[in-house]
Formats: sequence, structure tokens, C-alpha cells
Amino acid sequence: MIRRMYEWVLHWAETPYGAWALFFLAVAESSFFPIPPDVLLIALAVSIPSKAFKYALICTTGSVIGGVIGYGIGFYSMQAIGMRIIEFYGLGHKYDYAADLYRRYDALTIFVAGFTPLPFKVLTISGGALKINFFVFVAASAMGRATRFLLVGALIYRFGDDIRNIIDRYFNLMTIIFTILLIGGFLILSRLL
Repeated sequence: MIRRMYEWVLHWAETPYGAWALFFLAVAESSFFPIPPDVLLIALAVSIPSKAFKYALICTTGSVIGGVIGYGIGFYSMQAIGMRIIEFYGLGHKYDYAADLYRRYDALTIFVAGFTPLPFKVLTISGGALKINFFVFVAASAMGRATRFLLVGALIYRFGDDIRNIIDRYFNLMTIIFTILLIGGFLILSRLL
């Protein structure tokens, strides 16, 4: 089943809708949706390595816009919507500690969340609720997400078909590793918060 989903995702690179699908997935993931856009970014970039940077920029742009939406959810509707999303990820009880992280580290908190597999949406919503300086928030989000997605794009652009062959050969193992990293990100955030 995972292999079929991988093939289905790869097919988007052959259609005019692949970039749009990547953009909307990145928007949703940064504000409320649990599935990260990395899988689709990698699939699209691997299928057409010459467009790897284009896809990385689309993913970055969508992710930053999604982060702004998450910030807006926290800023305007923390109790009604924001806390429900944060509680969905099991982090509602540690919200005060997140506030302390923002007070101490400000932009670094959002940059780290944007670059690592930590659940970005939780910190975008928290940033809005805590009324973090909006321009600092957007700049740190853009830097963290761009660093992450452009690094992926650069690796695929540089190694192209070699990376595709590795992904094809070790897809199941890579899926397990990616899932472990994603769950690890949630666990690390829950321990930090």
C-alpha cells in the first residue's frame, strides 16, 4: 500500500497539478494538517531533478503562508480553534512552557521548529497566541523552512537519479526512518514543552 501511495504521489510530477498539490499540502501542514510536505517535495523533485529548487521554493512559500495562517489561528482564535489543534498533538498541558521558550529564545524557537521535524503547526499557533512580533515570526519561519526545503532540493538536484534509485531501493526503510523522525520530533517537543 505504501508503495502504491508513493507511485501515486510521483505521478503528480507528471501532471500540471503537482506543484499546486505541494503548495496546498505545505500550507495545510504549517497550520493544522499532520502530514508534512517533505514526502511530496521529495517525490516531485526526484521525478524531475532539474525542478528541485522550484519545488523547494513552492514548498517554502506554502509553508510560510500556512505558518501565517497558524499564527492567525493563535492570535484570533486560540481558545476556540488553536488549543484544540495543540491538544490534538497532546501538547495542550505544556503550553506555558512554550510561552517561556518564546520569551527566552524568540525567533530561534520558530527557526528551529521550521528546520527540524518538530511539529511546526504547534509553534505557529503558539506564536500567534503569544503575540510574537509578526515580522520576526515570518522572517524566522521563512529562514527555517527555506533552509530545510532548499537543502532537500539541493541534494536531489545534485544527486538526481542516484537519489531516486536509493529511494526506490530503500523506500520502505526510509518511510520507517521518516516516521520515527516525525514521531521523535513530537516526543522531543513534548519533553521540551
